Amino acid sequence: MPLLIVIAAIILLVILVTWLRLNTFLSFLIVSLLMGLALHMNVTDITQSIQTGIGKTLGSLIVVIVFGSMLGKLVAESGAGQKIAGGLMNLFGPKYVQWSLMLTGFIVGIPLFYNIGFVLMVPLIFTVAARTKLPVVYLGIPMLASLSVTHGYLPPHPSPTALVQQFHANMGMTLVFGIMVAIPAIILAGPVFSRFLRHYTNPPGKMFVGAPIPEEQLPGMFTSLFAALLPVFLLAVTALVKVFVREDDIIYHVATWLGEPLIVMLLAVLNGMYLLGLGRGMPAKKVMGIMDEAVRDVAVIILVIGGSGALTQLLHDSKVSSYIADTLQNMHLHPLLLAWGIAAIIRVCIGSATVAGLTTAGIVAPMIAASGVNPNLMVLATGAGSLMFSHVNDAGFWMFKEYFNLSVKDTIKTWSVMETIVSVTGLIGCLLLSLVV
Repeated sequence: MPLLIVIAAIILLVILVTWLRLNTFLSFLIVSLLMGLALHMNVTDITQSIQTGIGKTLGSLIVVIVFGSMLGKLVAESGAGQKIAGGLMNLFGPKYVQWSLMLTGFIVGIPLFYNIGFVLMVPLIFTVAARTKLPVVYLGIPMLASLSVTHGYLPPHPSPTALVQQFHANMGMTLVFGIMVAIPAIILAGPVFSRFLRHYTNPPGKMFVGAPIPEEQLPGMFTSLFAALLPVFLLAVTALVKVFVREDDIIYHVATWLGEPLIVMLLAVLNGMYLLGLGRGMPAKKVMGIMDEAVRDVAVIILVIGGSGALTQLLHDSKVSSYIADTLQNMHLHPLLLAWGIAAIIRVCIGSATVAGLTTAGIVAPMIAASGVNPNLMVLATGAGSLMFSHVNDAGFWMFKEYFNLSVKDTIKTWSVMETIVSVTGLIGCLLLSLVV
């Protein structure tokens, strides 16, 4: 019966979000309340669980998410993303222009939230398409595959960051493993898959073609790369240092401090403010305006994560999560496959990768310790599942359709297939890594 109640709650969440189009945060709260009542919890306990869940989830995440959004906005608005793309295109040449866009999407996508990255990077694709006379879909899929993978797999994006916390994983090692899994996923879903898309020659919607920043106003290549990749550098280096240095060594303690997500993102934002803004003569008012706008961009995401935390806490306080973990363990499925499958099902039903990942976390988290599976790989498997087959209930599907001027049918053949390749390749990568870590 508890399992049936949870399934009914997830179905209700799907109905509220997709059919009734109710605000996702409100949907989470309503479903949490009803699920608590169905599980015979005291009303006071239900409201306490909701408040505790929101507080616990956002307490350690909100700073990382907000700082990540600020850095991403600075990278985009300063022209650093455009500079990286231009430099990579010059490096690879016209023949490998897809690879340059793919790398740009990966580098810029790490600090840039997906929806922001999509809106700000797509005009760059159109500019390159106009310069090279190549189809926009053919050029766009590799970059958008990179943005999608970084959004689903890698901190400091909301879902992976929250999963790291809930699975008690290590953010630095998750990032290292995530990059290892991401590379083949992006290559297969990007340059390899897009070779079959040259016949999609629809011109992009004119309203979405933005004017690029003049070359003389762009920051330098080193500055752009250092600002965008500082979080990756700090997280990866500190994680590796802690592997090879004794715990009683002062270097270990310094690496632990520098590897804290809050410290990493604070240093990255301060560095970005100076290198991409104040240090280049940008008025302080404009820099602060960019950062204020970045906070507004992620306000809805923060509420969604808070709502998912409420549902997760209820699953825990009602002991249902432990019951589900025991039930799932008896199914004798590999934990990575299980996490991926649950996230994939919720993703296909609801459309939101973030909601799919965070809802899955509340269901599978209790079984991680008992199964002995690497929690960093659980983060990645769940993230990969949360990207599965984006279709008509996903905002990203419609953004791609409108920007690239495609029919619904063609959007499914291009965008939805790309997301599926990313998801399945991610699962395979996690399963292979689990054999050696």
